[in-house]
Amino acid sequence: MSNIYGRLDKIIPKIKEDKFIDGRGLGNEISFYVFDYEPQAELIVRDYVEHIKKYFTYEGTDRKIIEFDLYKLLIEITKEKRIFDRIFQMEERQGKDALFKAMTTFAKPEVFLQKIKEQMGDHNVVFLTGVGKVYPFVRSHNILNNLQEVLDKTPVIMFFPGQYDGQSLQLFSKFKDDNYYRAFRLVE
Repeated sequence: MSNIYGRLDKIIPKIKEDKFIDGRGLGNEISFYVFDYEPQAELIVRDYVEHIKKYFTYEGTDRKIIEFDLYKLLIEITKEKRIFDRIFQMEERQGKDALFKAMTTFAKPEVFLQKIKEQMGDHNVVFLTGVGKVYPFVRSHNILNNLQEVLDKTPVIMFFPGQYDGQSLQLFSKFKDDNYYRAFRLVE
């Protein structure tokens, strides 16, 4: 965890680069990035995400950042669908396995994508957070795979508590999420 501050300090300069917002790469690749970090640094990263968002709130900035905390989105969706209270009752009556099955059936990527589309407005940079909090109900690779249909020109940074080697995601450095090779590591 010793180098987390040094890596975090490289995010703002990266976001300021023209090629970050323009999505220019060798083959005009999609601008999806993963900032992976040790799970123990979660609170440090959360604080730094707030710092980054504040940094880009000055008048005249051409970076308008919106954060989507996947866990908070899930809670918001369950409340809108009026099933939030029933979730706890289901777990109590039927157990955690039934709850897991019901939530993974309900928490489809399309539901999240619709919320993201609705809330995007004129924002031109997306932060995805809450990946560890929403596991195992939502898998980050599913969101990323489907998000490219909605935000193919908008840079996305997923803050990932685990390891990303440019090929696969390993949540909490223990659970292999799945292969996802279209994103770049934001900071080495």
